[in-house]
Amino acid sequence: MKYSKLMKERIHRTQVLFRELGYELVDPEESEGAFTASFQNEEGYQGSFFIDEDSKFLEIVYTFTFSNTLQEYLRTRIEDIFRTCYEYGCYMNVQFTKHEISLSIFSKIYYAGLNYYSLKETLKDFRSAVLEIRELTEIKSEYRKGDSHGDT
Repeated sequence: MKYSKLMKERIHRTQVLFRELGYELVDPEESEGAFTASFQNEEGYQGSFFIDEDSKFLEIVYTFTFSNTLQEYLRTRIEDIFRTCYEYGCYMNVQFTKHEISLSIFSKIYYAGLNYYSLKETLKDFRSAVLEIRELTEIKSEYRKGDSHGDT
């Protein structure tokens, strides 16, 4: 892929910073004017990032996928999801397809301020938002009881 010098520097810098923060980069994908990759750490935390040649910021994303049958359930939690995104400086996008609902949580960081500490703090807030939204959207069943379900 033929990238500009600036784009190559952004990709390299982003990859180095993620590795320095203890993340493994997986599934890097190059396309015309864009670069994406997923990241994960030893604790199992995962996400993705997106670099667009025409953009001045790095975009970080985590996507939840739900069955269309959960549409009403998610609707009852959407206000809390918005509030959580706002609290942690994130924003969201919801897409409906024939079979599923995708809820993507995003955070951005400007390249001008991208360094080890700014990415570390951005990822900390982003992770907190994702974990809180995961908890908000988790379906708990009262029918599941026993040692295998946390009852000891």
